Amino acid sequence: MTTPTGKRKGTLFIISAPSGAGKTSLVRSLVETIPDLAVSISHTTRPPRPHEQHGVDYYFVGEDEFETLLEQNRFLEHATVFDHRYGTARAWVEEQLTGGTDIILEIDWQGAQQARETMEDAVNIFILPPSLAALEERLKGRGDDERNIRRRLRDAVSEIEHYNEYDYLVVNDDFDNTLEQLVAILVAVRHNYGRQLAYYEELLRKLLHRA
Repeated sequence: MTTPTGKRKGTLFIISAPSGAGKTSLVRSLVETIPDLAVSISHTTRPPRPHEQHGVDYYFVGEDEFETLLEQNRFLEHATVFDHRYGTARAWVEEQLTGGTDIILEIDWQGAQQARETMEDAVNIFILPPSLAALEERLKGRGDDERNIRRRLRDAVSEIEHYNEYDYLVVNDDFDNTLEQLVAILVAVRHNYGRQLAYYEELLRKLLHRA
């Protein structure tokens, strides 16, 4: 499918991982590496952390505002994670894809299931830690307290159980190597003939035209 400008249509990439697997850092580097790639900024009811900015990291909203957006069907997906609610704005994602920009959704398996119901051609990537012991060390390195670490490890197992709902599995045992693998996946998808059939057919028609 092509966009109104004749460019290729953007692809929705859903990236999930247990907390502490390095997803956010990898996604940030992906956006810095690949042009025409952006991350969807979620709405959330959780309070901002010291380094986070409204409209940059998340749209921080209250419970009432979140509920209103939900009732208006403004979310592509929504989920409750660690007692806080998260949602992806449907209109913004669709607008970016139509304009030819690839979009990454950093969401858990619950949100991924919802998003796939609407965006059936989304590409789904799951990032695995090399071991639960390594995941625990990463959580400790972030400064999480022991209670949170134990809870996140339990939730990590529940998250990983949904690995078979994804198209690609990537093990983050080395950051640079993992980033290289993710770049390869995104670039390959961009050049997939079946996904961009209309774009390539139009181009080939021009290339093969005989005056």
